[in-house]
Amino acid sequence: MGHKWSAVDVPEQRGRVAVITGANTGIGFQTAALLAVRGAHVVLAVRDIDKGRRAACRIRAKVPNADLAVQQLDLSSLDSVHAAADALRVAHRRIHVLINNAGVMFTPERCTKDGFELQFGTNHLGHFALTGLLLERMLSTAGSRVVTVSSLAHRVRAGINFDDLHSHRGYDPVMAYGASKLANLLFSYELQRRLAANGRTTIAVAAHPGSSRTQLSRHSSGWIGFGFRVFGPLLFQSARMGALPILRAAADPTSHGGDYYGPGGIGELRGHPRLVKSSGLSHDERLQRRLWAVSEELTAISYPI
Repeated sequence: MGHKWSAVDVPEQRGRVAVITGANTGIGFQTAALLAVRGAHVVLAVRDIDKGRRAACRIRAKVPNADLAVQQLDLSSLDSVHAAADALRVAHRRIHVLINNAGVMFTPERCTKDGFELQFGTNHLGHFALTGLLLERMLSTAGSRVVTVSSLAHRVRAGINFDDLHSHRGYDPVMAYGASKLANLLFSYELQRRLAANGRTTIAVAAHPGSSRTQLSRHSSGWIGFGFRVFGPLLFQSARMGALPILRAAADPTSHGGDYYGPGGIGELRGHPRLVKSSGLSHDERLQRRLWAVSEELTAISYPI
């Protein structure tokens, strides 16, 4: 059997700045903690600043010399995204890794502060805006990476309905989540193509955590919630294991732009990370370009590439 990539394979990160959204809990927290162990300056970009500070304290309890900062960021508000990006640009001349990790799943029908369907607005549009606002700090940084976290759900009843992006004609939480996770991959692949076409050394890489025990499923109800409660203990791996594909995307020196990592076990549900394949729809270049154009229009953000 080949080498099983694990936490010990994360190289030294001293001197590198990593910004991680949703870093106060679950996979984001585990990713932040391990990058801190390796010496990175880690920015926990979180919606609840108090929870972010408590997460930083938990990391420092295990890593007393951890180099951490906490940044308030509500991805469901473009005003908050702009404010966070402004603060990060002031604080850091260089950003080596941006990990677009935060997300919501199977939420009741709600809108973001800007009127977007909550899952699509938070999981995709919020990260699209944040990445665009921080990209200049990354383009000038050798070896920088944008890591976007998708999900196995990008294959589940997924599609981008451009005629009803915000589910005004009927809301299905599973379909909306799948669309947001498909959008994450469409975005990552299109970003990589644009970076490469402009001769940039910054790369875009994607990952998914398989089935992991996190708070993401807290909104699940009905048969979905029942499935999580009954089969979760059998199928789900720890958040620490779920973080490994994200860490590999962020830190493996052999990674290339456009790579996609997930657990290597059966069905990509659990196991050590390896390169995996995403759906054919996620590689539809016309769909990628259309989503990009719509995202620029909705967020009023144009990328410097």
